[in-house]
Amino acid sequence: MGVKLVDLSQEIYQGMPVFPLHQKTMIFPNISHEESEQQIGFGFATNNLLINEHGPTHSDATYEYDPNGKFIDEMPLEYFYGPAVCLDLSHISTDHYITSHDLEIALRRSNQTLHKGDIVLLYTGHYNRSYGTDLWLTTYTGLDYSGAKWLAENGVVNIGIDAPAIDHPEDPKFSGHLVCREYGITNTENLCNLDKVAGMRFLYFGLPLRIRKGTGSPVRAVAVFLE
Repeated sequence: MGVKLVDLSQEIYQGMPVFPLHQKTMIFPNISHEESEQQIGFGFATNNLLINEHGPTHSDATYEYDPNGKFIDEMPLEYFYGPAVCLDLSHISTDHYITSHDLEIALRRSNQTLHKGDIVLLYTGHYNRSYGTDLWLTTYTGLDYSGAKWLAENGVVNIGIDAPAIDHPEDPKFSGHLVCREYGITNTENLCNLDKVAGMRFLYFGLPLRIRKGTGSPVRAVAVFLE
């Protein structure tokens, strides 16, 4: 039996687009091979990173949107590793929200069913269309309250999306995060390559760093297929 991996994680680099409230990503040399050779007699090269917990592909701790929630190092690892389904919602206009009805149709078209403990990724096509443009951080679709609640009530523990947020950027209630707070679940944002797994069921792997009292963490999100 073979294993096929599909990388769902965005590249981390200085100058990458970051949500306006967050620290910009900065990467700079710590020591060069030459400097290390001079100091200890062997060449090592390392860099330093200054990065927001929610900058690149990342998952949220419930504490981010709930003062009584769990920090990322307290979150169940099952929220970040387990069976997953990716729903194709790439036809939804950026002017519209993703509703429960949209999700039901997408699930039916995928010929999949949802189970308690599933991770659901939402392929909107936003990364493919807009990453690297001025529209990336401002113009995308997102969940309305009914859509997010439908996922939570179907037992989903992690809602992922190929956009900066699971909420619609014009939603003042931040409905996706509101539902995550109400149900104590997480979400994963800034995914990519969801077109390669849309409509499929697979094993999802996106473990966060064990950051003490972290409000979230970058993850290396991967879809795993057993062949």
